Amino acid sequence: MIDYFAQHLWQAWLLISFLCLILELTNGDFFILCFAIGALGGVVTSLFTDSITAQIVVFAVVSVLCVIFVRPVALRYFHKGEDSRKSNAEALIGRIGVVTDAIAANGYGRVRIDGDSWKAQSADHQEMKVGAKVRVIKLDSIIITVEPASDN
Repeated sequence: MIDYFAQHLWQAWLLISFLCLILELTNGDFFILCFAIGALGGVVTSLFTDSITAQIVVFAVVSVLCVIFVRPVALRYFHKGEDSRKSNAEALIGRIGVVTDAIAANGYGRVRIDGDSWKAQSADHQEMKVGAKVRVIKLDSIIITVEPASDN
């Protein structure tokens, strides 16, 4: 029985590789992909030797080399432009909204932006009437600071 497993260990390495590929599909950061490639190295090694130690060493070395050399290239290629992508809060700055509850001088009101209502204050601490179009210039926690939007 042990001889059978020793002679067919390539199947176990192939199964490990497929499982890593499936896990990589749920993750997308190309880290688990390196282990899948390392397991393919184990498959190739198992075809030449029955030594489990050699297979594990090849798996580890190929996986580490893949993390060092392949993963950064894959991240740059498949995730280009993601660093410039704005988060939800940063994306709000510069948006145009409509005052739904008047903003009192030196006080607060409400502004609707894309169906969401935000607590707002005026940048110049002046009153803003209901229906006025405003531009978000700052976000402080859950309170936005707005200025009158220019009519463009």
